[in-house]
This record gives sequence, structure tokens and C-alpha cells, in this order.
Amino acid sequence: MPIPEDVTGDEIDKDVRQELQSLPKTLAEDVARNLVMVARLIDEDPEGAYGYSRVALRLASRVAAVREAAGFAAYANQKYSEALAEFRAARRMTGSVELWPVMADCERGLGRPEKALDMAGAPEVHKLDKAGQVEMRLVAAGARRDMGQLDAAIVTLQSPELASSSVQPWTARLRYAYADALLAADRVNEAREWFAKAVEADRDGSTDASDRLAELDGVEFVDALNDEDQDQDEEPDTDLADDADDVDESEDSPAETETETETETGSESAAKTTADIAPAPTDEADAGSEADKD
Repeated sequence: MPIPEDVTGDEIDKDVRQELQSLPKTLAEDVARNLVMVARLIDEDPEGAYGYSRVALRLASRVAAVREAAGFAAYANQKYSEALAEFRAARRMTGSVELWPVMADCERGLGRPEKALDMAGAPEVHKLDKAGQVEMRLVAAGARRDMGQLDAAIVTLQSPELASSSVQPWTARLRYAYADALLAADRVNEAREWFAKAVEADRDGSTDASDRLAELDGVEFVDALNDEDQDQDEEPDTDLADDADDVDESEDSPAETETETETETGSESAAKTTADIAPAPTDEADAGSEADKD
């Protein structure tokens, strides 16, 4: 797959670069450039990211960072079985539990929420850092919702991290998941409160909490550009109106060189033309936004 010339491979994380030092220099550079492309595209073009991950995997399948990147690319394309296999391989190579939450979420994607809940209660969870533990809580709550256990999902999300007033990288997503669970349980007023709190914490726009809040408040967003175009379409055509007046005048005072029949025919033709061109009324439409899977 083609790689832009400005991608050198030096953009990758230093830990990944260190892993690639076990490869021959030229091969390491090729793998690094493909990994950079995976990172660049995984959000906006998951399919493209997946293609580059397969190239990197073909070149260096024994590098843990490559297996992890391939796992995330497959996960972004909802290839959960493939993603789980890659995550397991990376974990075997490193011995790290860092991927435990996303592995559990793959179990959810495969329709096995019970397995995800088992993983949420495993000893590996205690080895996770704070971010990993919050992520595991989100996955567990999602599994409860998969099983139709809304109240249990709400309780699962209730935690010191949720109650904390400090904003951490996971805060917006945690508050959003809690609000969404409350809304699913028809606790609308509480849901609105927590969507508002999610908006406060969502500094990088990682959720659509603002849209969900606006929807609850009955706010309707209108595309101003479309409105301007519509107004222009609805403005009467002054040239056509003038032409129609001229035709009416010609009916009242036909020129001496025209016969009465010719004048009537011309008037009928002008009226028909005006009716064909006159703009028809248009309707307005509104818009809305994905809740986080978890």
C-alpha cells in the first residue's frame, strides 16, 4: 500500500521504536511507516488503517506492538474475533494486562457478555492502572446492558471516579455512559443532569454529549446555509413578473400588426411558461447524532 513521502517512521512512540530494533534497519523502517499510517487513519478511515496493519503484520508478526496495532485496527472494523486473537498474542509476548478491558469488549462484540463479566471479575483487573479499571467498569456496564440488566448497569457505573469533581481523560466517557444508562431506564431528569456534566468534562469532543443534551432540551439545529438557499429559491422572479405584466398589457392593447388570435395564443404561452418555472414550496428537516457503545 502506498505511504506518503512525509511519513518517515520516526513519528512512532519511542517504546515501539525500541521494539523494532530487533529487526534489520530497512525492515524496521518499513514496519514503522506502516504503523504510523495505522495510527493516522484508524479514526477517520478504519478500513485503510486495517490494510496497513496487515502489511505490518506480514512484515513483523513477532513484534508485540505490531500485533497490538493489528488488533486495534481489526477492532475498529468490528472484526472482533480477529482483534481478540491479536490482543491475546500481544499479551502473551509482553505479559501485560493493559489490553484486558478491550479483550473483554471483544467478547461483548462476539455476543458473549457473560464472558466479559467473568473477565471484569478476574484478578487481572486489580493489576490495571486507574484508567484501565475505569475502562473495565465501562465494559462491564455495557455487558449488563447487553443482557437487559439496566439497573445493574447503572449500579456498575456508580463509583468514586464518577462522583469525583476532577476531570480526567476518562471522565467524559464515564459520565456519558452513566447518563445514557439512566436515559435507557427512563430516568430522564437524572440523565439530563449527567449529560450536562459530561459536556463540562468533554474538552476534546470525544462524545456527542452536547447533542444528546440539546435533544433532551428540545433544541432543534437548523443548517443556516440550507435556509439561505431555500429563501433564495422562494423569492419571486421579478423578471418573470415583469414579462407577465407585459403580456397582460399586450392582451388589452394588441399591436396593429398582430391578429386577435395571435395575441391570445402568445398570452396563453407566456402564462404557461410562468407556471412551469414558478418555484414549488419546500420543507425543512432537522438533524441528530452515536452514543458510545459502552
